[in-house]
Amino acid sequence: MEARLNLFENAVATKVFRHINSAGKAVSDSTLPHATQELVKLRASQINGCGMCTDMHTKDALAAGEDVQRLLLVSAWREATVFTEAERAALALAEEGTRIADAAGGVPDEVWENAAKHYDEEQLAALVTTIALINMYNRFNVIVQQPAGDYQPGMFG
Repeated sequence: MEARLNLFENAVATKVFRHINSAGKAVSDSTLPHATQELVKLRASQINGCGMCTDMHTKDALAAGEDVQRLLLVSAWREATVFTEAERAALALAEEGTRIADAAGGVPDEVWENAAKHYDEEQLAALVTTIALINMYNRFNVIVQQPAGDYQPGMFG
């Protein structure tokens, strides 16, 4: 399988990715737990059907020491007992923020308030940014049908 457009060799796409990656670095450097960042990226990628990002964030999480069972249960996090209340709040926000078009009123207040119980303002900003960025990456990859499976942790620096 080959992508419709090579985003890695396209001058416009690489320039855009440089800026997006800079925004992602601000999140990586924040106090939002890295495990939470990866769980949120994985869940949004599953919802959006982005194979490339699902592959990447599963492998990055494993390389960072995440438990396989937790990664296998991300898609069923509501019924799983392996996530903290804070992680569950982040996953709920990620789902609502990813499925924003499905709800006429956007993200429900109760979902936001639950996340705000577990995260301070810096972490909330990082969480919202993570959700927005992964949804953007998902859209790039789904639109061009970016193949999945070959990602190696750290290959994009």
